[in-house]
Amino acid sequence: MSSAKRCFKRREFLQSMAVLGAAAAAPVVLPGKVLGFDGAVAPSEKINLGAIGIQSRGWHDLMVFCRRNDVQFKAICDIQKKQRVKIKDWADEKNGDKACGAYKDMHEMLQRDDLDAVLIATGDRGHTMASITAAKYGKDVYCEKPLSLTIEESRALANAVNRYGIVYQAGTQRRNIGNFMLAAEIAQSGKLGKLTEVHANTLWPATTQDWLPAEPEPAPDDVDWDLWLGSCPWRPYNSRYVAGGWRGHFDFHGGGILEWGSHTVDLCQWAAERDDTAPVKYTPQFNDDGSKGGEVYAWYADGLKLVMRSSGWLGLGTCSARYVGEEGWVETGDSGRMMVSSDALRSELKYFGMPGTDPITHIAEFCECVKTRRNPAANANAAAQSHIASHCAYIAWQLGRTVEFDPVKEEFLNDDDANRMRSRALREPYTM
Repeated sequence: MSSAKRCFKRREFLQSMAVLGAAAAAPVVLPGKVLGFDGAVAPSEKINLGAIGIQSRGWHDLMVFCRRNDVQFKAICDIQKKQRVKIKDWADEKNGDKACGAYKDMHEMLQRDDLDAVLIATGDRGHTMASITAAKYGKDVYCEKPLSLTIEESRALANAVNRYGIVYQAGTQRRNIGNFMLAAEIAQSGKLGKLTEVHANTLWPATTQDWLPAEPEPAPDDVDWDLWLGSCPWRPYNSRYVAGGWRGHFDFHGGGILEWGSHTVDLCQWAAERDDTAPVKYTPQFNDDGSKGGEVYAWYADGLKLVMRSSGWLGLGTCSARYVGEEGWVETGDSGRMMVSSDALRSELKYFGMPGTDPITHIAEFCECVKTRRNPAANANAAAQSHIASHCAYIAWQLGRTVEFDPVKEEFLNDDDANRMRSRALREPYTM
């Protein structure tokens, strides 16, 4: 019997032990039982978890998973020996044994029959490949954002998730954070009137093609540079890349629109009920002196406007979103606070103490979905569409002109230059 089939047999048992999920509602205070922190759980009923590429954000996610009584952490995969050793030692001390597996190559870890799910928190360059590989092995996936570096990768990932029938949760946790949930509900309820604009907080779009100076390459067991690069074009080793300094480099990063847009464009698509599509027109904005600005405006087929901008926000926290209708607006951000346009709307508001960066409720929903096989809020189809919108906006910004896009065919209209930018060459043998 294949490892994927054995994994699904285990999931059939886990499904029968499903508990209430945290995503069905957004209370200000969530009880520990709902979040999986209270009560004993038999080992046979636990979700066996592996992790791939764990540093800062991944470490935070892993701590949330491991605080749950229905999760057992079993294996770590990392191309850096110091990270493998650090996390294995921590897990062994926590579990009171020496059983946590440590791997350099994700294929070796994913072949294990006893893993149900994996946390993927590599750098952006590795998210798509690791997620597709995990799906092929029948493992459910919780993957940090952005999920892809191109339009092609976004679609390939969603297709793989659907083909192999796994549960996939993108790490766009704000879909399970109370203030963002309430803002989306207000937008969808008609209390703002007909929606006319949705605004996504993004960063400066640009990346660089420059290389950092070459340094002596470490031994492969210490840092496997070939595995670290994966499908990205070869370049000389520099320790700053591995330490997190890959951001801003085009080969490894999708730019500032994607960096935050994977959250905030996603929030706009969700609030506007556009999870199955993307805008059809994208126009970069320019300063009065003719230089490029950081904003991109986009329009859906029915005329709804999507504004991607870094400035002009009300100070409600990072990754803010604003929804504007004919009769009012609502804005919120990572602080948990919300602002609205009128006293009539103010009675709708609550204060949610959980910051928008906290993945507790999002991970709780993922664990429930592993057991029930329900599709989670930040599923691969919804995440792919918001990423595609972000990629289109960055392509328009790079070209410095308006582009038009067919969200069904996922092609730009009569635009060879833009169409060539839908994908990137993948270095052998790291291909999809």
